[in-house]
Amino acid sequence: MSAKSEHFDVIILGAGASGLLCAFTAAQRGRRVLVLERANKIGKKILMSGGGRCNFTNQLVEADNFISANPHFCKSALRRYTQWDFIELVERHGISYEERKHSQLFCKDSAKEIVAMLVAECEWAGVQIRTHCEINRIEAINTGTSRYRLGLQQADTVRTLACESLVVATGALSIPTLGGSGLGYEIARQFDLPLTERRAGLVPLMFSDAMKQLCERLSGLAVEVTIRCNGHSFTENMLFTHRGISGPAVLQISNYWYPGDDISIDLLPGINAPQWLVQSKQSSGKSRLRTVLGQHLAKGLIAELQQKWWPEHDDTALAEISDKQLIRIGEQLNGWCLKPSASEGYRTAEVTLGGVDTDAISSKTMEAKQQPGLFFIGEVLDVTGHLGGFNFQWAWSSGYSAGLAV
Repeated sequence: MSAKSEHFDVIILGAGASGLLCAFTAAQRGRRVLVLERANKIGKKILMSGGGRCNFTNQLVEADNFISANPHFCKSALRRYTQWDFIELVERHGISYEERKHSQLFCKDSAKEIVAMLVAECEWAGVQIRTHCEINRIEAINTGTSRYRLGLQQADTVRTLACESLVVATGALSIPTLGGSGLGYEIARQFDLPLTERRAGLVPLMFSDAMKQLCERLSGLAVEVTIRCNGHSFTENMLFTHRGISGPAVLQISNYWYPGDDISIDLLPGINAPQWLVQSKQSSGKSRLRTVLGQHLAKGLIAELQQKWWPEHDDTALAEISDKQLIRIGEQLNGWCLKPSASEGYRTAEVTLGGVDTDAISSKTMEAKQQPGLFFIGEVLDVTGHLGGFNFQWAWSSGYSAGLAV
């Protein structure tokens, strides 16, 4: 086992979206840059995102699309490197992309093209990237051009590295199988930087009561809903799973849900269900309730709701159901109140909410205010985007901002 020592202008911990963009941005300025990745390959989260097509940004990016204890923190970076800047990069590399619902942009072919693009930019700029690197220690030093010394294990080699600027782009706790870890938080604690509460975000919700069995029976069924919790609402597809509910609407609302909270699900968004059912009674009195609901809902879901809310009217014509009962059923359809038992946690969460407190970080450069030469970018910070390409845009924007400053 041998020991080697090297010096770089910039060392970046993490070869994900923010780390790679930061790397070539810094290297294009003439900085000598090294990227260290603990996994066996780079960009794992990019490769799995968007069903392998990578929802790399959104055409409509605003500060309101992000969650943070300081909602203004993200604005500077998002202005400095916009969605249009990244789209221009994608187009320059000849990557075909398409716009989907809610202005989301995806690769037409494969997320591999985004990783290949980032790698190409790094290669052209002279960035070194090393995988299988486990960081053992980090210490602040002041010896000429070096501010930080790192000890790491790479295969059977112990290395000592030194750098002027150290960038923490380690991601967070979500999806540990893709390299998620708490290393960035450990580094923040080491240098006395505050952390905000962390929890799983953009994550499916689970049930432990009779609702779990209902979800199991409907597993695989998707329905468009409006879902509400704590003053926030999203209208998107909801997917029943064998553990509970998922799909875009649920992932979005999970960012605002806390254990013990109720959620409200409108199964007929845009329809005043009580009014519609009463009107349907007048116009189609001989029809069964399930037949009328079949215009908007799947048969399997209607059968489950019937057992819950109107079992006595299984074979009753609408004309024989009182307006009062129809109004009650309609209110339930517009506001199905449920209490999830838990989220699926970091195992399947797309992001980690919370992180390094932005009060301790410069919004212009991503540098720690009280620790010169130490930078934090991407998901490790207390900035979390909604579903739809916003977390990638934060990675690009924060990475670029740091790349200009390191």
